[in-house]
Amino acid sequence: MKNWDINRLSGALGAEVQGIDLATVSSSDIAEIRRLLDEHMVLFFPRQHLSVEEHVALGRHFGELEGHPNLKNPYLDHPEVFELAASNGGIADEWHTDLTFQEQPSLMSILNMVKCPETGGDTMWANLCDAFDALSPPMQELCAGVTALHDALPHNHPEQMAIHPVIRIHPETGRKALYVNEHFTRRIVEMNAPESAALLDFLTGWVQNPRFTVRYRWSEGAIGIWDNRCTQHYVLNDFSEERVIQRVTVVGDQPTGEGARWPAWLNDGRRSAVSRHDRQLALFLKSRNQD
Repeated sequence: MKNWDINRLSGALGAEVQGIDLATVSSSDIAEIRRLLDEHMVLFFPRQHLSVEEHVALGRHFGELEGHPNLKNPYLDHPEVFELAASNGGIADEWHTDLTFQEQPSLMSILNMVKCPETGGDTMWANLCDAFDALSPPMQELCAGVTALHDALPHNHPEQMAIHPVIRIHPETGRKALYVNEHFTRRIVEMNAPESAALLDFLTGWVQNPRFTVRYRWSEGAIGIWDNRCTQHYVLNDFSEERVIQRVTVVGDQPTGEGARWPAWLNDGRRSAVSRHDRQLALFLKSRNQD
């Protein structure tokens, strides 16, 4: 056991870790961080002040890194670092899991708080496993049998799509996570449009219940590491000063679940008006069948 000071931040998830220098981590340090991440889902390391090179080197200990597929950095020119500046519109103030519109969404994110406002700009995370566990058994059974379409419409790329199980099974812990979010998830594949909208409205609101969350007050130089397979996060847009973050992202794996129990609902136009999401789903399924 490492001689680190570990302080849990909420009943649901999150811990702050002190007593480690992330610029000089060993293989055993990385193994312990992985273990703590499985336990707490998001970890915070204050007063690290990593350089860009040290930040990237830390990320590479966990796997291959990827830049953002759609968004450009405002200042930093580095292929493996994604940068957001509030003065350039970089405020992720909608609940989301990173890059779920990809076939292999990011596995882990490592954030470096380069510049933060004196007050405001906190980030919240939600525990998607606790959110699933708190559903009633009938709702759990329904959600485990359906899938959802995700797209990059918020990035002006609705053609970038993926279908993932609504209930994702974490490959390390075996826990089930409620894997839909208000930012990227468009519809339930096996339901018609009104049913899909009703279920998604409920589920995306459900994960935001305060009992599933932690809220972290940033300081400059702090590092945050979170598991994208079982969390969502949200930035509080309650500040006016500059806020700059730099993030490295570990390439993800294929989400797995129990599999759909029903075929996709494809509206042929005779039941009701065909929505944009109906057309989007039909085109995506057609493209997959052609591959």
